[in-house]
Amino acid sequence: MTVTVFRPRPEPAEVARVTSTAVELLEVLWGRASTAPASPSQMRVLLMLEHQDGINLRSLADSLASTPPSTSRLCDRLVAAGFMERAVSPADRREVQLHLSDRGRAFLDGVRARREQELQAVLKMMPATKRTALLEGLEAFCDIATLQIHDTGSHADDQTA
Repeated sequence: MTVTVFRPRPEPAEVARVTSTAVELLEVLWGRASTAPASPSQMRVLLMLEHQDGINLRSLADSLASTPPSTSRLCDRLVAAGFMERAVSPADRREVQLHLSDRGRAFLDGVRARREQELQAVLKMMPATKRTALLEGLEAFCDIATLQIHDTGSHADDQTA
């Protein structure tokens, strides 16, 4: 006879607290998977470019909560490293579009591979049922977070128009 343990539904605040702790632990694990030669802010830009190919400098600066001059200098360093490319917008020659270069994509792939190795070492020690629950929860979280990010981005576009 098995005894089923009934847990109350966790409140969003409790889940947020545990998720924050998990993110901090991921940062420690991922610290072992070096992102050199890119700084944390450069990594953030590269990840944003991967998901928003062709974003312009002003939109990128807004997304980073930074100023266009600071963002431009950050992009200058990424262009110099060969991780990013600038291109004139076909719609408006005054606008510059930002793109992740092939070298930038390869760099992100390498970082992800190293990070995944660190994660796999932890996940292998978890029971399969807990890994399944974690996967289902994270998939749902990613779906909602992606919708919220894109929805927030479209509202920011509406305000600048």
